Amino acid sequence: MVVDLAKTKPGIEIASLTDVGLQRANNEDSYLYWEPESDEDFRRKGRLAIVADGMGGYEGGQEASRLAVETVRLIYDGAFDGDPQASLVAAMAAAHANIQRYAIEHPDLSGMGTTCTALSIVGPRLYFAHVGDSRLYLIRDGKVSRLTRDHSYVGRLVESGIVRSEDAESHPQRHILTAALGSGRDVEPDVPQQPASVEIGDTLILCTDGLWSLVGEQELMQAAQSNSPSACCVALVNLALERGGPDNITLLVLRVSA
Repeated sequence: MVVDLAKTKPGIEIASLTDVGLQRANNEDSYLYWEPESDEDFRRKGRLAIVADGMGGYEGGQEASRLAVETVRLIYDGAFDGDPQASLVAAMAAAHANIQRYAIEHPDLSGMGTTCTALSIVGPRLYFAHVGDSRLYLIRDGKVSRLTRDHSYVGRLVESGIVRSEDAESHPQRHILTAALGSGRDVEPDVPQQPASVEIGDTLILCTDGLWSLVGEQELMQAAQSNSPSACCVALVNLALERGGPDNITLLVLRVSA
């Protein structure tokens, strides 16, 4: 189990880890951490982290998540308009179009799509855009908050009060998505009404449902608070594997430092 440790500019520690799990033959998740090389670009664009969970069969899911991650990074960097939030939304729209174009060019991959959750940290501000049921958590001062909502059938049942939130993670229909990049005519990512602030000591966790469906929020918080980002990745993936690991497991752990 090899943890990725990204080289970063001062102010953050980051580790990431992906595992195929115990019941899948291939890994359809993709992820990325990126920051500009120049100090001027870094001041404007900040840091970017993305996780995507593909769907649509062996090759389709892999290609969809890869295209999402690559396109979001390229558009966020190359077409950045000075507004991190708007740039994330534009990057998601471009990824949606690229996946649909790829599916037309490869008819055997019809139905390919992917979740995508992307965040950027610019100075003390946190921005994000989100489609699907991958998740972004914020851990601060002994409390954990989920910043994204699931675009899923069960997510709608929770929002309408039909299913309790504590039952959603184990619901048999939790994997049915209501929105994904590459699926449907248009895509409307969820975004925060205004950017959040990040503080020294905050931990952000981006993860696919292969993790959160097996590991509870309190367990995420405990692992983050008692470990370095790299050790946190290993502990959480091992926990998901101990519980059967039926899906691919991917997470990025970002800790804000001085």
